[in-house]
Amino acid sequence: GHRRKNWKVRKFVLRDDPAYLHYYDPAGGEDPLGAIHLRGCVVTAVEDMPDSKKYDVENNLFEIITASEIHYYLQAASSTERTEWIKAIQAVSRTGK
Repeated sequence: GHRRKNWKVRKFVLRDDPAYLHYYDPAGGEDPLGAIHLRGCVVTAVEDMPDSKKYDVENNLFEIITASEIHYYLQAASSTERTEWIKAIQAVSRTGK
């Protein structure tokens, strides 16, 4: 979402050594489409996002701001899942390598 103004379903794998969130096409493929470096990042829940209605975005959003100030917006399947992702990413951003 931060580079394109449309939303795509992605599979995410959280790693702590090194501290990255890799994302993949859910239809398959062994190689990641990209990665978000989490060391020193800030992750927070997003309650409202400009233009969210325009892009058919439901709630359960969260934002990752990397140490190099790149903003990523992600949407979890539920509010419980969003909370779990935020806690896991926060832990990795502090302790991951």
